[in-house]
Amino acid sequence: MARLRLLIPVLIVCVLTAVPVGFGASAAPPLAPGSVIATQELPRELWIPGTGRAHRVTYATTDHRGAPATSTGAVYLPPGPAPLGGWPVVSYAHGTVGVADYCAPSTVGLQRIESDYLASWLARGYAVVATDYLGLGTPGVLPYLDGKAAAHSVIDMVRAARTTDTGIAPRWMVIGLSQGGHAALLTARLATAYAPDLDYRGAVALGPPSSLDQLFPFGGPGFPNLGLRGLTVFSLYTIVGLRSVRPDLDLDGYLSPRGAELAGLAERLCTIELAPHVRGVQVGELFARSLGTGEVRSALTEYLGVPTSGYDRPVFIGHGVVDTVVPIVLTLTLVGDLQRSGTDVRFVAYPGVGHPDTLAASLADSLAFAEPLTR
Repeated sequence: MARLRLLIPVLIVCVLTAVPVGFGASAAPPLAPGSVIATQELPRELWIPGTGRAHRVTYATTDHRGAPATSTGAVYLPPGPAPLGGWPVVSYAHGTVGVADYCAPSTVGLQRIESDYLASWLARGYAVVATDYLGLGTPGVLPYLDGKAAAHSVIDMVRAARTTDTGIAPRWMVIGLSQGGHAALLTARLATAYAPDLDYRGAVALGPPSSLDQLFPFGGPGFPNLGLRGLTVFSLYTIVGLRSVRPDLDLDGYLSPRGAELAGLAERLCTIELAPHVRGVQVGELFARSLGTGEVRSALTEYLGVPTSGYDRPVFIGHGVVDTVVPIVLTLTLVGDLQRSGTDVRFVAYPGVGHPDTLAASLADSLAFAEPLTR
């Protein structure tokens, strides 16, 4: 009995010291957006042509509503020492690759057409930073086409890169294609207010999807693909992304059995692997009921919407005339709205150019737009 009495205090101390942090104790404060969590060398086979040195970074960011989140991305620097004042920065927002973690460009590399395009910016003396977006290679599901969350990842990537290399200047601009063009527009709208510690100069949005919040509510049984390449794939990724951030909507209840099956595949497969599974599948086959209900319509507006006013820096928009992924008519409508709101927007249409080829077609115009702003 005496021995038991001696053991009791020891047991109490052991139990108390085993209590997890956060139970009866204050949790550590979240890291500031842009804080670097980890860095590692980027394998040379993933370098943009002409890169002097490169690394991968894991950093803190925030989601759509400002809650703490984590993202990854890559930093590509020109060869040689940084110029006086540092390298100006291009923060690149990539196009659609999927929502599964193994699709992250900092893990598998940028698409070749993107890498070749960005090589021209490196050669002009820009540091190139490229986010994966939150949820792509980090906890959670990538909120595909959630413009605000993507913008935060794009902006905080610049903050993180500047922490890892003192040769990177605070002067920066955003460039994006397709999904990244959508992200670039939201970045342009939010950059100055979200990161006043940086020196944001302007945006290049190429083939950017817009007005999607007006089109998606028409989704439902019988809706056709309208002749748009990849529409079923993009619709699946959008549903998967919105489902992850708005579980209260019970989007599974809107899906047909076939739609639920394909949504499951969409969460696990990159775009190239998913495409054969949806070949010949119409968007309408994904749904058992219309997305046009009030609560879903409102959620789509908040999730997908592109603001048409409030831009405080110049915006360049380029679009291929024969784009069969994002119809140019959507961008023409957007540009008109931006002009009416007083936005400093410059628009160029490229005859005979399709969706991905807008990158190469717009290069000279994009450089001419950016150089006076960033030097």
